[in-house]
Amino acid sequence: MREMMRSPALLLTALLLSPLALSGCTALSPALGGSPPPAWELPPPPPAEGPIVEAGALTRAELDNGLTILILEDRRLPRVALGLELRRGMGSVPPEKAGVAAITTEVMQRGAGDRDGLALAKVVEDAGASLSVDAGWDTTGISLAGLAEDRDLLMEILGDVALRPRFDEEEFTKAVAEHRAGLVAGQDDPATLIRWNAIRALYEGHRYGVPSGGTEETVAGLTVDDAKAYWDARFVPGNAIFWAVGDVDATAMVREVEALFGSLEARPVPANTPPSPEKTPAARRIIVVDKPELGQARIILGHEGIARTETERIPLDLMNDALGGSGFSSRLMKKVRSDEGLTYGIGSGFSLRSVAGPFSISTFTRKDQVRRVVDLVLAELTAIRDDRPVSPEELAKFVSYNVGRFGLSLETSQSVLSSLVDLEVHGLPDDSLDTYRGGLRAVDLETVHEVTRKRLHPDRAAIVVLGPAEDIVPQLESLGEVEVW
Repeated sequence: MREMMRSPALLLTALLLSPLALSGCTALSPALGGSPPPAWELPPPPPAEGPIVEAGALTRAELDNGLTILILEDRRLPRVALGLELRRGMGSVPPEKAGVAAITTEVMQRGAGDRDGLALAKVVEDAGASLSVDAGWDTTGISLAGLAEDRDLLMEILGDVALRPRFDEEEFTKAVAEHRAGLVAGQDDPATLIRWNAIRALYEGHRYGVPSGGTEETVAGLTVDDAKAYWDARFVPGNAIFWAVGDVDATAMVREVEALFGSLEARPVPANTPPSPEKTPAARRIIVVDKPELGQARIILGHEGIARTETERIPLDLMNDALGGSGFSSRLMKKVRSDEGLTYGIGSGFSLRSVAGPFSISTFTRKDQVRRVVDLVLAELTAIRDDRPVSPEELAKFVSYNVGRFGLSLETSQSVLSSLVDLEVHGLPDDSLDTYRGGLRAVDLETVHEVTRKRLHPDRAAIVVLGPAEDIVPQLESLGEVEVW
């Protein structure tokens, strides 16, 4: 048999037509005279690691009376933002006073010191600045922002609003009327109404069982003295954090803060939100909120969740991203929307507060498809908890997702300082931002599976549905006793 010899030209042709070449490796290496692949074909570089705040940029101090100071210098723009954050909020009032925090913070923007509401709004507007007073479940705060050259004016306004709020009776009456009108409007908004009824199902008798802004009944019973008492009880030096960020001199500002707030008397800090139930509901509850006129039904499944300081928060966040917290990347969205076409949106999440808030899944669908959606949601909850837990691929994807999202959430100095203030409010370690990405990468699958089994309870979740009861109740009766509200 005659031996076949391949010419160099034929050999090159064979190489170019080999499976390796056809798989996309068509470029020769730079060492052989080729060019490197374009940047978009290369894997992304790992995110830069290191301290979130540059050394020397952040100043921490504490006045003798206990007031905490956090100042982050950033001189790239001639702007400054500053304010006060108090470590108590809506959750720290009894249910019968629900709404007092929202009313108080609204009235505080309507007059302080020698300025009535109109004069206060005008001085802020003339400076091209902004003023906000608001309350969340765990905090009450005042914030101002404007040009660095107007810092003295901003500090003057802060002092007036914090130390000398006017609480004019007329402004209080207007604020209550406006707030009550908003609560009435909420009764006609299905998304709002389902949330109100879901928290009632989970937390009746606890502050979390009443809407954050209260109800018509609780707000109607409030007086201007209630508003004054709310602010006076919480504006205690040991409960307050002064913060500032931007084009400032930290040393000079600490002196200004001491001059403004240093003479405040140290007083006891008010009690925080009472502990929420460790287990709620104790057994499955099925509740239909009757709204006969609706063609679509709103659905919330929920039970107790975790606190902001829970050590299992990171692995639970990763599990929740896989379940329903990451939009179109989540299992619930893929199953209920993409595969079954039963909704436009569905999501899940933990409400992180100083004491444990709820875990919930919320969606909407046609009134005749409620049972199908509920079954699918319960099946996905059971699967991620038991027979189809988070996979290695999902864990890797959502670790990467959260590492990237974390960086985007800290793009501005103000967002960085806001996160640092949040750590201070909840008593978390100062280096929590620096260690967060490492903490994400350290999570292993077994930990995710363990916390999922511990924290998800599809067998006893509350199922709350808003819609026409006559259409919905028959669909749900085989799941258990149905309450109609």
